[in-house]
Amino acid sequence: MITPLTTRASEGRWTPRLWGTLLVLCAAMFLDALDVSMVGVALPSIGSDLHLTTSTLQWIVSGYILGYGGLLLLGGRTADLLGRRQVFLVALGVFALASLLGGLVDSGPLLIASRFVKGLSAAFTAPAGLSIITTTFAEGPLRNRALSIYTTCAATGFSMGLVLSGLLTEASWRLTMLLPAPIAVIALLAGLKLLPRGAREKDHNGYDIPGAVVGTASMLLLVFTVVQAPQVGWASARTLLSFLAVAALLTVFVLVERRSAGPLIRLGVLRSGNQIRAQLGAMAFFGSYVGFQFLVTLYMQSLLGWSALHTALAFLPAGALVAVSSTKVGAIVDRVGTQRLIAVGFALMVAGYALFLRVSLDPVYAAVILPSMLLIGAACALVFPSLNIQATSGVEDHEQGMVSGLLNTSVQVGGAIFLAVVTAVVTANAPARPSSQAVLDSYRPGLIVVTGIALAGLLITLPGMRTRRAQQSIVVARALPEETDMEPVAVGD
Repeated sequence: MITPLTTRASEGRWTPRLWGTLLVLCAAMFLDALDVSMVGVALPSIGSDLHLTTSTLQWIVSGYILGYGGLLLLGGRTADLLGRRQVFLVALGVFALASLLGGLVDSGPLLIASRFVKGLSAAFTAPAGLSIITTTFAEGPLRNRALSIYTTCAATGFSMGLVLSGLLTEASWRLTMLLPAPIAVIALLAGLKLLPRGAREKDHNGYDIPGAVVGTASMLLLVFTVVQAPQVGWASARTLLSFLAVAALLTVFVLVERRSAGPLIRLGVLRSGNQIRAQLGAMAFFGSYVGFQFLVTLYMQSLLGWSALHTALAFLPAGALVAVSSTKVGAIVDRVGTQRLIAVGFALMVAGYALFLRVSLDPVYAAVILPSMLLIGAACALVFPSLNIQATSGVEDHEQGMVSGLLNTSVQVGGAIFLAVVTAVVTANAPARPSSQAVLDSYRPGLIVVTGIALAGLLITLPGMRTRRAQQSIVVARALPEETDMEPVAVGD
């Protein structure tokens, strides 16, 4: 079934309602990114007001990650089966309610619970929103343009969250929790009128309840284990047993999915090299950036003594560059493909991280920090939209929610795992007698790990470029007349 809205999108005419649909979906993605970046700056004020320990404060962040990363697979498939519009709107309403409660509570456990619920709701809005775009805009230039705008809103939300949190926290940390609520309500009301009533999957073979239970349990336990490992120890019995349990659950999940008539994840999707590279690239991309932001925030606030707002403004050039340039990425993808852009983006990211290793206790912002931020901003502008385009290309409409959930899971799990690894490396190198220079030196191994993660993302991408050139050579060879003296010529990617 193709809705009138989808037909207009495929014909290339973007009506006001189509723009409105995209704006609603962008608003939800903007909120997800805004919420993640705003809470970090507010943590000291929250801890002081609610008398929370450092370990409890961590769960204000980790609770959101646990709900988000643990339930994305279920959220994506639920959108396919129950209807993307319905799932998106219900989850957006829950997000608004949880935001309101988070700004009103006076208890640490209740605040953590509200954060978990927000993460849970985002686990349904994110894949549902992405799959609405991929089923509304025809694959090719139209979808690429829509996805580049969509991912730009994510980067803009993240950058604005850093600045807004610095401003709002000066008045009250509660404002950082309450701000998303009215935006979510406005987006919900607009979505009720604008979102297309696409058909849900009617020919599915039932609901994969065992797969949903085992898959969700494995993701929740994985995220929980990674988040807790830096505190309890990576080599502790608790951590090792948790990872063993995760491996066992994932093994059971694969067995269940192979035998299920209507699996939560159709494992055949992962036979595509492009799909695997997109998923692994998403883990490396977000994991390296989250680790970098964590270290740079510590460096600027703890060692340089910068305020939260000053720190946010230091990151702003990267976000501004993404906001300005990401909307152009769709047109570039049409010409050169996703693989080249992802490779170039990861190369810029490696250069930006490596350049930041030069920082000192008396940095020259324009000479060291700003160039790094600009390189990383350019990298994000190229990599994030391209990964979304690559992961959703060539996928049937009835599986777009599943693939969207898988991609978002890779992003969140990659962020959780690599942030924990970077934290562990920095902790292991912490000086016995801390001086400012010694602490800075303890950060450098973490920055090297961050650079290595981005380099791994680049190496993962390179085989895809060779594969595409080989495929194009075959196409050219087959297109040549049979009776010709011409030699097949390989066409560049």
